[in-house]
Amino acid sequence: MSSNHSHAVNETRLRVRYAETDQMGIVYHSNHLIWFEIGRVELMRQLGFTYRDMERDDGRFIAVAEVKCRYRAPVRYDDEVVVRTRLKTVRDSVVNFAYELVRADNGALLAEGETTHIVTDGQMKVAALPDKYMKVFREALGRTKA
Repeated sequence: MSSNHSHAVNETRLRVRYAETDQMGIVYHSNHLIWFEIGRVELMRQLGFTYRDMERDDGRFIAVAEVKCRYRAPVRYDDEVVVRTRLKTVRDSVVNFAYELVRADNGALLAEGETTHIVTDGQMKVAALPDKYMKVFREALGRTKA
């Protein structure tokens, strides 16, 4: 796993597909949550591991327990959007991420949000995050101790 990612932020670009819009030509609200997931997965990849590896190799899952999203401006078909994702907090069995969706051409804020995740084992019982992930997450937050 990678290290030395102090204050890591991931920026992932995507282009809005026609299928993501509603009858008014605006991106349907639930797609923002899918984009949050894309950002989260890419942030972890940037930190040196994948969701798949965490699940397969370590039997740990980070289940979404809460989602917040504040919609600031409409997003339309063919807009290019930057999903900016950062780790907000981490504890033994809770991980929080923060997100901003911004228009790629002018940086206008489109939406902002947060997700709270509970770390579980394969039976969906609360479990501690393995040390190797905790270490990387703490480094990303600029901390090396609990």
